[in-house]
Amino acid sequence: MDFEKATQLSGARFSLIKGLGARLERAIANFMLDLHTQEHGYTEVLPPYLVTSKTMTNTGQLPKFVDELYKCAEEDLYLIPTSEVALANLYRETAVDEKNLPIAVTALTPCFRREAGTYGKDTRGLIRNHQFNKVELVRFCKMEDSLSELEKLTGQAEEVLKRLEIPYRVVALCTGDMGFSSAKTYDLEVWMPGENTWREISSCSTCTDFQARRMDFKVLKDKKREMGCTLNGSGLAVGRTLAAILENYQEADGSVRIPKVLQPFFGAEKISSKK
Repeated sequence: MDFEKATQLSGARFSLIKGLGARLERAIANFMLDLHTQEHGYTEVLPPYLVTSKTMTNTGQLPKFVDELYKCAEEDLYLIPTSEVALANLYRETAVDEKNLPIAVTALTPCFRREAGTYGKDTRGLIRNHQFNKVELVRFCKMEDSLSELEKLTGQAEEVLKRLEIPYRVVALCTGDMGFSSAKTYDLEVWMPGENTWREISSCSTCTDFQARRMDFKVLKDKKREMGCTLNGSGLAVGRTLAAILENYQEADGSVRIPKVLQPFFGAEKISSKK
């Protein structure tokens, strides 16, 4: 990891990873996508990384979080802060027959956030960068299935951490800590021994009909149209997962063991401390 070069290229809160570190991040992302598409029933999507203000408004990023977003000055386009924005809008102005629900989609994309208001907080490392990769999970369902779908979504994100064998906990958020569009949220937090603290690695939420009303997503039930429900969660943030592996799998000699489930993707059992 070369944070000095990243700062030289782009300024503060960026990272540059090369060699085995880059391979490990790629392995993590591939493992997550294979798990969610092959075992959890998600359809992989490669969405645009630039979206319109209408798309941002539909999912609740605008107008509330305008200071957090990167905007193209000469066009009505914003860099996505999460692929949830693009994925949740896939069924905008659409009525889906209830027999075709739930629908589950996933994407690996870079995410772009200004991190306004966090001056002096987590300025180094992989925890709070302006650009990071994330595997996102988005589900569409009937309103009456909202809570059961949230439990399912959260369990699918948890499965990543279980298979990586990283210590984690699930926290139900109070109203004041939840996102603008969320009705109920669970955070998954991993143990970071280097910091002696827990760090959020995923946030799983049901938005009930908040986003659905903004984007006009409806469910057809007995030829009648009812408001649909959207859910989203990280499955997981790739950079933070990389950091959690490096901290929890480091040996006394400085080498890093590769979690067994990642070894087929990475191609080795450990990263040696020898140069």
